[in-house]
Amino acid sequence: MFNTISLKHNTTNILNKLKNEAVFVLAMVLAIVSSFVSTPKIGYIDFKVLFTLFNLMLVVGAFKYMKILDKIAVGLLAKFNNSRKISFILIYLTFFSSMLITNDVALITFVPLALIISKRATISPMKTVVFQTLAANIGSGLTPMGSPQNLFIFSYYNLTAFRFLEIMLPFAILGAVWLFTLNLTQKNKKLEFNLEGIVIKNNFQVLIFCALFIFILLSVFNIINYKLATLVTIAAVLLLNKNLLAKVDYFLLLTFVGFFIFIGNISSLPLIEHYAKELLQNKAATYFSSIILSQVVSNVPCSILLANFTSNWRELLLGVNIGGLGTLIASLASVISYKLYINESTDAEKNRYLSCFTFYNFISLLLFTFIIYFIFIF
Repeated sequence: MFNTISLKHNTTNILNKLKNEAVFVLAMVLAIVSSFVSTPKIGYIDFKVLFTLFNLMLVVGAFKYMKILDKIAVGLLAKFNNSRKISFILIYLTFFSSMLITNDVALITFVPLALIISKRATISPMKTVVFQTLAANIGSGLTPMGSPQNLFIFSYYNLTAFRFLEIMLPFAILGAVWLFTLNLTQKNKKLEFNLEGIVIKNNFQVLIFCALFIFILLSVFNIINYKLATLVTIAAVLLLNKNLLAKVDYFLLLTFVGFFIFIGNISSLPLIEHYAKELLQNKAATYFSSIILSQVVSNVPCSILLANFTSNWRELLLGVNIGGLGTLIASLASVISYKLYINESTDAEKNRYLSCFTFYNFISLLLFTFIIYFIFIF
């Protein structure tokens, strides 16, 4: 009897947990179903992305534990006294940093800061996080190292830095103007509150984890091996604060595994390859195909797949960067901010976030699609 009750209790807990991990469940279902029509391969999984996210979650978790993010939040709140200015700073921090440290890293660094500020200021972070996600996906488009699809296209077509920036600069400028416009839709609430001083108790650990953060960034740029970065990160965490390992969002990592398998399975289908060969000789077709396909398989595998069938690199580059807007999986970086937000939210707020995310992303997708089309392709 006791075992039966315990089993039911554990089953209920698991079901409740899975209910709160809808994106994880979706990713697993898609991976399993697509594996019936295409043989999955271990090569579909980008282990560098997974281990880099794991390392960053540990370090950002350490920053939160040591109240470094709280100290930055208090500093910003003390300097800017209304919600729209705070949102502006957070959006453009994400926008510009994504150009250098990639969209994934920018979001995993600055979305937690937005959540902490919102709690201290008692304001809703929903729109800010959605706009930060847009900022990361748009800002990262300016540089080859801003996102994996840019780095791939830059190398695959043997582009020069000047040629790359020449094409992507109007996209980034349009994005900066659009983000400013979107931020004006935020309610401008004057913030009045007392801020207690944040005392950092262990400066030595702060220095260690800051150095570790830089070490991990070096692995993002392939200056050091990501495997070495992971070993060093785990060793440091075990020595300094092993409890951080329990705070990692392993569901997020498994969600990425599910999407990687699903994307790999779908991208290898003969029908997709046939479609690509037929259409991608035309510039406009390359542009619109990369945008549309990114909505289903995300922009990184889309760029890898379509590059095999077209010499229209400019249209492909613009298409996969614009295609990162739209659905939640159009850019897997968007999944990161979604998970960070819902981990701090109620069920009702989760649904509202998805509605808000979808609304602003599809407006942005349509705006960028047609403006960039008439500037470059029409």
